[in-house]
Amino acid sequence: MNEKLKDIALLVKWANISKEYFGKSSSWMYQRIGGYDVNGKPAQFSDEEREQLRSALHDLARRIDAAADNL
Repeated sequence: MNEKLKDIALLVKWANISKEYFGKSSSWMYQRIGGYDVNGKPAQFSDEEREQLRSALHDLARRIDAAADNL
């Protein structure tokens, strides 16, 4: 997952996305992005969480476009 998100990884506040779109802590998000071990196995997004992340990123893109259009 980290490789797939590398182009935006430093531009996005994952803690905010985790709280706003998932209702989870920043550590929960970073565990899944980094594939860190949790309870002896690599943390990863479920299929449903991947879709939720995809939707969150699309929502952010729309919000950024709207802000840019209003300049």
